[in-house]
Amino acid sequence: MNRHLKQLLLFFVFTIVSTMSVSAQVEEEFSSALDSARAKEDNKQDSVVFTAKYVRYATLDMLKQSTRTVQIDTTHVNFQYYNKQNIPWNPSINLGSYGLASRDLLFNPNKSIGFQPGFHALERYLLQSDSIQYFRARARYSELYAVGFFFNDQVFRARIAQNINPQWNIGAEYYATNTDGYYVNQDYNDRKAAVFTWYESKSLRYNLLMNATFNNLNSPENGSVVDRNVYMQDVFKDTSSMSNMGYPVRLSGRQANRPHHKWKDNGIFLRQSYYLGRLDTLQAGTQEMEVRPTNTVAHNTSLRQRRFTFFKNEEDLEGAFPYGDFSRVEDTTSVTNITNEFTYSFYLRGKGVFKNEAKLELGFQNDLIWYTDSLTKDFFQNSMLKGALSYQFSDRIQLQGKVNQIAVGRNAGDFLYEANADILLSENAGKVSLGAYSQNKSPEMVFNLMNYTYHQWDHSWEKTKTQNLSFAYTNNKIGFSGKAEYFLMDNYLYFREVDNPDNDELFLRQITPEQSGNMNLLKVSVGQNFRLGRFHFDNLAVYQKTDAKNILAVPELYTWHSFYYANKLYNVMDFRLGTDVRFNTPFRSPSYAINVGQFYNDNVGIEYSTYPIVDLWFTGNIDRVNLFISYNFVNQFVYPKGYYTVRRYPMQDANLRFGVSWKFYD
Repeated sequence: MNRHLKQLLLFFVFTIVSTMSVSAQVEEEFSSALDSARAKEDNKQDSVVFTAKYVRYATLDMLKQSTRTVQIDTTHVNFQYYNKQNIPWNPSINLGSYGLASRDLLFNPNKSIGFQPGFHALERYLLQSDSIQYFRARARYSELYAVGFFFNDQVFRARIAQNINPQWNIGAEYYATNTDGYYVNQDYNDRKAAVFTWYESKSLRYNLLMNATFNNLNSPENGSVVDRNVYMQDVFKDTSSMSNMGYPVRLSGRQANRPHHKWKDNGIFLRQSYYLGRLDTLQAGTQEMEVRPTNTVAHNTSLRQRRFTFFKNEEDLEGAFPYGDFSRVEDTTSVTNITNEFTYSFYLRGKGVFKNEAKLELGFQNDLIWYTDSLTKDFFQNSMLKGALSYQFSDRIQLQGKVNQIAVGRNAGDFLYEANADILLSENAGKVSLGAYSQNKSPEMVFNLMNYTYHQWDHSWEKTKTQNLSFAYTNNKIGFSGKAEYFLMDNYLYFREVDNPDNDELFLRQITPEQSGNMNLLKVSVGQNFRLGRFHFDNLAVYQKTDAKNILAVPELYTWHSFYYANKLYNVMDFRLGTDVRFNTPFRSPSYAINVGQFYNDNVGIEYSTYPIVDLWFTGNIDRVNLFISYNFVNQFVYPKGYYTVRRYPMQDANLRFGVSWKFYD
């Protein structure tokens, strides 16, 4: 407890020191400002001042529609949510520390079709090719980002982008993470990098995007803490050890024998597009200029290599795995994809009229896949037909329909048909969005085939069918957003523990894939933000009702609330000081199968509730510097002493975090 009190004290000390340093900086800047003004008057030299408005970027999705950019984000809003496991609007269940296996807490269906390996436990930490930002900058742009320093999580990121000439920009980014965890063998680390370039011809017709991404993730496995009580409450009551690191775990191998999952995910992406016919421009000659084509031809090609490996080299003395006398285990799955996509887009709009527009897009995609595990080597391909039709009427109504159909190949018959309508009632009345989709999806490879040391199966499942209807309403004037979604699913695939009524040792912790019958789920999400002067109260509530709660393993209710005070200190520091509270109702928490990296429904059926978890935080911005200080799970000093989201894996203790980012663009 002394350690926690010291961390809490540090939180308040950091907040006070930050405030005092700003006051000193104000006096210094006032004096230096007078000196600078006199110097400029004396020197009479022209100078160019670069600000954030001269640093802009585009994404792949943006450039598929038109050539436009948006300004970089320099605010500190939500800056404290550095851990992707704990994003309030997309929370997860996990093994209790940064970088460990995670699964969505809320129901978020996978809308992808075609071949998928089925390993998702570390996906939140991947640097994805389609998330790369492509820059335009009049001066060199760079950014440094760091979390932790002398705390448990050390997260570092560096990014740089430079225009070689007005048409060509190159850049790179690098990520490095090291964590200590809270128990033995929770010391996660990763190294990720990307290089990227964007070229646009002087005629504004030709665009080239290219990037290469590199991911190397090392996530340790300790098999959970050792506790003889099935409900695991004794872990938080045990006072025999001064540190969690002294608490025994099921897998304790160290250094070269350290049990872990290693993911390597590397790829190269290239897109070339050319605009034919008339070009229409908005805000020509400004930073916000947008180029809209009337005809576009494009070709995307990519190479992606993925390797999923589980390794251990120690005896299983504490029953972390199913029955088997294996000391050394090294199970590996490798997947290589080569994808080529050709698209043609046709736009119909009146000359000089940009509010009314019809668009037709046709595409063809071919995927070549090489799959390898310890016993299997296979090659197959898929050919997909794509189509999209949309119509925008003024700036109030937008209709869109999409068709993706795999016509030939291993996953022939997969499809995703989707329709959406956005209707802006008025600025005061808000916007209504309607949506629907129908999906026919092949089983992911892990459900059909598994050749790992402790788990083996070879199945041929039916395709999963999903029907969805949604209605959403947003009103920014009153800070309200709401969405209702209905899902009808058939042949849903999941993992469960093998039935073992006699408690036979041979079947303990053995899992198997399973397919459901018809299931229904209603998901209602409501967000409401209140403001009274400088005080803010942001809220999100998600209600999920299903007739298959023991299969989907999701809570019926999840809520998040954030109360904070926002102000400016001496017109220099823009800051927010607040507290977050999150909670979910009890639900059947899954267990975790270590060597296959999958969450599954066990035979015990324990339900856990995430008690109200309280965080304190401070975020601030001074010119180009953002910072945050947070103390998470502060109510551990009162109640509860700890909690779980996955059976046997305690969540992290109360902890202090500090982070800073610094942007440079001159």
